[in-house]
Amino acid sequence: MAASLDDDLDPNNQNYYSLLNVRKEATLEGLKASYRRLCMLYHPDKHRDIELKSQAEQLFNQVRQAYEVLSDEHSRAIYDIFGKKGLEVEGWEVVERRRTPAEIREEYERLQREREERRLQQRTNPKGTISVGVDATDLFDHYDEDFEEMPGGGFPHIEINKMHISQSIEAPLTNSDTAVLSGSLSTHNGNGGGNISMTVRRVTSARGWGEVELGAGDILGPLIGLKMFRNITPRSFLTAQGGLQFSPRGLRPSCSLMTARHLDQNTMGYLQWRWGPNSAMTTSLVRDTKRSHFTLALQLGVPHSYLMMSYHYKFQDDDQTKVKGSVKTGWFGTVVEYGAERKISRHSVLSATVSVGVPQGVTLKIKLARASQNYLFPIHLTDQLLPSAIFYATVGPLLAYMAIHRLIIIPFTKAQKEEELELQRKSSATDIAKKKQEAESAVSTGTHKKAVICCVCGIIGHCLWVSCSLLSRKKMFVFRSSPPLLHLLPIPSPLAPPQVLLMQESVRRIIEVEESKMGERTHTHTHTHTGRG
Repeated sequence: MAASLDDDLDPNNQNYYSLLNVRKEATLEGLKASYRRLCMLYHPDKHRDIELKSQAEQLFNQVRQAYEVLSDEHSRAIYDIFGKKGLEVEGWEVVERRRTPAEIREEYERLQREREERRLQQRTNPKGTISVGVDATDLFDHYDEDFEEMPGGGFPHIEINKMHISQSIEAPLTNSDTAVLSGSLSTHNGNGGGNISMTVRRVTSARGWGEVELGAGDILGPLIGLKMFRNITPRSFLTAQGGLQFSPRGLRPSCSLMTARHLDQNTMGYLQWRWGPNSAMTTSLVRDTKRSHFTLALQLGVPHSYLMMSYHYKFQDDDQTKVKGSVKTGWFGTVVEYGAERKISRHSVLSATVSVGVPQGVTLKIKLARASQNYLFPIHLTDQLLPSAIFYATVGPLLAYMAIHRLIIIPFTKAQKEEELELQRKSSATDIAKKKQEAESAVSTGTHKKAVICCVCGIIGHCLWVSCSLLSRKKMFVFRSSPPLLHLLPIPSPLAPPQVLLMQESVRRIIEVEESKMGERTHTHTHTHTGRG
């Protein structure tokens, strides 16, 4: 039968009725006949050519899937109303199967709303950063000649001179709109402030999005910003941003423009231009591979211009260990950084970096990243280039990590693995006990059925024997001996249920009584016949 002209023949969403070559009003018998005919036609074993066999296998699977959907009344009703998309919605398996099209449509809309709500909840993405700056310059400044003459100079003074906390959270509004709420608090040497901002982002198409930002605070003042992103080609994109800052000195406009392009599979090139309080032009080259990450950047601007180069080497181990180094030089001086990063648990990454520069001095930066939260601890050791500060900044974190790794991380990881193994053992023991119980139940059920069948067979055999005996008496025939019916009954098994054993014993006694009665009747009938003779 030809397919209806009204069927949707979109190649990306093949119509099930077209695959089976039937009309939409086809009966179940028509579906079966067409399915069998197409299976014989598209079965892979019918074709020897490799290419034809592959195509036949694909068509065979599509025909089978179409038949599985259309042969079920419930699935067919859903498919007729919503198509394949309706079958992908979770929750149909718990819905009553006898429903009208209107009820199915209402249930589909309810399940779709629940699915969207779950997806929106999963899209919430909280991010946060906590930075605590430590001033530990007194650890090395006490070597100065004037240090001992200062009050309290016998003990180094370490203090927290700055702190910064920021947090952001996303709140999906619709499928294309997302609101981002963020805030921050900062303090430095007793002075500080904070700000809060609200951003609404809309995905305009598969190639771009735009967002509007509104902010307020006592650090920079109210802010209005606009940002747009657009894919120019499959290998390049463009980002534009503009803002208007309301400060005590008046309005401070700013804007920036950045374009990027994929140079090859692992290399990206960036070009950025900024105009405003920190006007500059920056170009950078980033290459990221499985084993390394390389960055080269050049910035020309006011007040800072610099040249920066960094390299990360990635070890192919379970802990995702990385070693990194960078050099940055410009109008402000030169800074050399080196460090390492390692994964210490399933969701935590620890890194330590030593920064040595002129005129910045020596700083040790410790960072702990756990999920989407970052904890930073920059420890400023000295304002000068002291070899002792560089040595302790390099060796100290290594020794501390080795001690913490051996005394805390390894026992903690071992305890976690033991807990997981114990849970697996308990789960396996539960599964084994359940399967054993099912097996015993199956054996018991099989024994019960076997015993019942044997008992029924014995009863039927006895009834047949009694019927034959009565018939023989009418025809004046005599059975000289009774058939061995007792051997038809099964031997009582210790595994049989009590009710089966009772049934066997009752039937055995009934047979014995009936056989004794039949024997007496046969003996009496024989004597009577002999006397008459």
